[in-house]
Amino acid sequence: MTTTVVTPVECRNVQAAAELDRHLSIRRQVFVDEQAIFAAGDRDSHDDEAATVHVVGYVDGTAAGTVRLYPLRREPGGSVLWQGDRLAVLPEFRRHRVGGPLVRHAVRTAGFLGGGRMIAHVQLANVVFFRYLGWSLTGEPELYQGLPHQRMSIGLSRPAGGSEPHARA
Repeated sequence: MTTTVVTPVECRNVQAAAELDRHLSIRRQVFVDEQAIFAAGDRDSHDDEAATVHVVGYVDGTAAGTVRLYPLRREPGGSVLWQGDRLAVLPEFRRHRVGGPLVRHAVRTAGFLGGGRMIAHVQLANVVFFRYLGWSLTGEPELYQGLPHQRMSIGLSRPAGGSEPHARA
């Protein structure tokens, strides 16, 4: 039986090259080494775009998980559609509930940056978790990298106070 440990999770947007390296290393460990979703690496052109936000979640000062978000397009009415992806938590930190704070941080960040809606392609095993966080199903499951994923979305709003999100959950 796995014990859940409630430890504060601090989520921060990557600011330095060393943080980006750690972010990419966690993704590689989860998506390439553990899950074998990608053969050589999961890095793509979005990682090099200036508008992409890379996030690292820390448990007791140790990098434990990641999420990435980037704008897709301007929607009717002027808001921006954001994509959230590459949510990855190292196995030894999964009992610390790192995923929720990372997803909530991504949603707040996209809202702060003028987003009206965020979408994600979620592995089927994580759909219930995303629904718990307020996300809705969009369409039918589809294959992504050869595995079934469910497209999901959530409405965004600019956080009260207008300051950039810095999360400690």
